[in-house]
Amino acid sequence: MDDIPESLLAEIVKRLTSPCDLKSLSLVSKRLYAVEGELRDAIFIGCGVSPVTVALVSLCSRFPNLCKVEFNYSGWTHNHGMQLNNHGLQVFSSCCPSLTDLTLSFCSYIDDSGLGFLACFKKLMSVRLNTLPAITSFGLLSVAVGCKNLSALHLIACKKVGIVEWLEYIGRVGSLEELVVKHCEMISQFDLLKFGSGWMKLRKFEFQIKGLLNVFDPRDPSCMAHYQYRYDFSCDCLEDLTLARITTEKEIGLCCLLRKCKALKNLSLHYVHGLHDNDIVTLSQNCNNLTSVSLWLTPQFNEGSVFRTSLTDDTLKALALRCRMLQSFELIFWACDRSWPEIGFTQEGLVMLIQSCPIRDLVLSGAHIFDDEGMKAVSSAQFLESLELMDCVKVTNAGMRLLSRCPCLINLTLRQCDGFTDAGVTEVARARNLESLIVEGCSRVSLNAVQGAAKSVHYKEDYPGLFNLGRV
Repeated sequence: MDDIPESLLAEIVKRLTSPCDLKSLSLVSKRLYAVEGELRDAIFIGCGVSPVTVALVSLCSRFPNLCKVEFNYSGWTHNHGMQLNNHGLQVFSSCCPSLTDLTLSFCSYIDDSGLGFLACFKKLMSVRLNTLPAITSFGLLSVAVGCKNLSALHLIACKKVGIVEWLEYIGRVGSLEELVVKHCEMISQFDLLKFGSGWMKLRKFEFQIKGLLNVFDPRDPSCMAHYQYRYDFSCDCLEDLTLARITTEKEIGLCCLLRKCKALKNLSLHYVHGLHDNDIVTLSQNCNNLTSVSLWLTPQFNEGSVFRTSLTDDTLKALALRCRMLQSFELIFWACDRSWPEIGFTQEGLVMLIQSCPIRDLVLSGAHIFDDEGMKAVSSAQFLESLELMDCVKVTNAGMRLLSRCPCLINLTLRQCDGFTDAGVTEVARARNLESLIVEGCSRVSLNAVQGAAKSVHYKEDYPGLFNLGRV
């Protein structure tokens, strides 16, 4: 062991990612123990570490170059001992000088005074705050002012954070490139418009209101009397945009981002109420580099009181004609029955998109407009590597036989599809050298049909549904 060069030992340690493997390796010799201690740059601390303040001092001594640390107390009870608190965060700030990435999840004993200690981490660039019930906007302002190098901020389910002086400050003097705000009840989409010049630097933005389906937060209306919000900003650097469960109208709210983005690559619009074809048409005219689109749609009342999904084939046509780099497309319909309410898309529109763009990953859920004719187009998709079908009940064995001709298909996921049987799945598996096959809740497909059908196989007779997957 003593004859092995230091560089080779370092390479061995770098290739091990499992904490258990790293711990076992460090017990082999003092040299490996020292090398592992120097190279370890990330650590996860959960409920089992107590007393946490004492443990932190020991861990920072053992691993002096920690850059990424996550504290997660999900499922915590008093039997687990004390959580990280304000004092613990103060101690941690004094013994981890290299920290650049910090995540605090379900930390009930950290409040605004505790957040003030984040300014002591001089290299801190990324902060994720998930379910911290005691923090308020004043704590966020101290983070905004004190953390000079902050480039990524995630706020998730922080119920007392509302007043947005912190956001205005970061927008004015900060260099934030990534902003995620989810399930923060006191922050509306109009508050986020106050980010001002900060939008010019932002590369990733996600905003999501807590709720299910088309049940929207009443504090986030489409139009608010006497509310001062401005739209004279640009977001030319924005590459990744996610909007979920917001209510919007023409020219109002965060959907204005769809008209402003020019560098967008990844777009996710999940149950956006008031979304129209014109929004996507305008986006497609400005964004030639779009590579990924995810649309989750549920019926809503449209012009003429028609109750259907709001987007039509005009959206698909715009993407097909102008977004020729599109590689990933996800289309999920919720609460659309086979006969009513109506889906705004047609199979012809989907086929046009599939044939026009180099789609590598395709997800269709609840698409009762999609049948074996659609599978014919999928089978000729030259670049398609991954396909997921969920609740696509009109696809039969004939469609699966067509799928067996898909030249590059290596990953196949089938959920709650009752139109085909063992024979259809077996034919695809026999024709394609699948890397992975997932079958869940397909009542006419048995375990025997999928065993050995791919390098990795997962089979379940039932399926938990969209609620348990977090898709609604």
